[in-house]
Parts: sequence; structure tokens; C-alpha cells
Amino acid sequence: MNIRRKNLPAAERRAVTVEAVVELAAEQNPNDITTAAIAKRMGLTQGALFRHFPNKAAILQAVMEWVAARLLTRVDKAMQTATSPLAALEAMFMANVEFVVEHPGVPRILFGELQRAEATGPKRMVQALIRGYGERLQRLIEQGKAQGELDVLLDTEASAILFIGTIQGLVMQSLLAGDLGSIRQHAPRVFAIFRRGIKSTP
Repeated sequence: MNIRRKNLPAAERRAVTVEAVVELAAEQNPNDITTAAIAKRMGLTQGALFRHFPNKAAILQAVMEWVAARLLTRVDKAMQTATSPLAALEAMFMANVEFVVEHPGVPRILFGELQRAEATGPKRMVQALIRGYGERLQRLIEQGKAQGELDVLLDTEASAILFIGTIQGLVMQSLLAGDLGSIRQHAPRVFAIFRRGIKSTP
């Protein structure tokens, strides 16, 4: 990216900073990203960077806010275009997968924050994101059960946990393989198994 425009408005500068962190996280361990590296990627001095963020923690907080807003907007839009609760679950699954492929630094950041022992602001943001995501899933599952599309005996909470865990597992395996793009090929087949497990039977 290496943005060299010196006089961006404050809001735009903050957004560019977030994008720089996400890009850097795709290339290296997020915990090793320094404010010097962020400033260098943007073509700024650290002093210029600190005019918009008081410290690295504030930058990470902004990154988490960006991730939460972008991901939830993406899955909400996907859900709204679906014709049934089960179709909405699939659309949500695929939208999440596509978001990860487009922003490979995001899962590295999320996993990194969740591993922290201390209750940091960014970690709380990740936890809030997962809760909000899970609530969306549970509402869809309950709708599917009410409409007879999903098994009425389905454990709603466990199904939401499995949905999220399935995506996390796909992401983790693709990161270990060094090929995040492969998740696009695996996701439809994996969701097909999940779908068979939650659908109502004739």
C-alpha cells in the first residue's frame, strides 16, 4: 500500500492505518507488528502516526472495530438475499469464507488477540464480535426450526458453536497449509455436511 499522501483527513488517515495493519498481519505475526512498521508501510513518521492514535493498543482497537463492522455487514447482507433460514446460513458461511480470503491478515489478528491472557480492549472486541455473530446464527436456526426446515430437536446453541468452529477450523487448516485460498474449494463441501446434520428429515 505505502500511502504517501501527507494531508489526509483524520478519519481517512485512521482507515488507512487500519488497512496497513491488516496487510502487515497477512505477511507476519501480528504480535510482531510495530508502530514503526505501520508508519513505514504508510510512508509516514511514527510521530505522524501518533497524532491519530495515542499508542499501539488504540490502533488494534480500531482494527477490531473495522473487522467487526465489515464482517457483520458482509454476513448481514448475505443473509438478507437468502430465501430461507437454511439458505441464509449457507450464504453467511460463504460470505465469511470470502471475507477471510480477501483479508488474510484478519484471522491472524483475531487468533492472536484471543490467545492473550489479559483482558485487553481488542480482545473484548473479538469476544463481542463472536457473541454478535453467534446471536445471528441462533436467530436463523430458531427460524428454521419454526418453519420446519431444520430439525425441531436441534440444539440451537451447539449448532451455532459448530458453525463458528467449522469456519475457524477451515481457516486454521488453510493457514497451516500456507494456502488460505484453498478454503474456497473446501467450504462448500464442508457446509454440505453441516447442512445434512441440521436439516429436518421427511
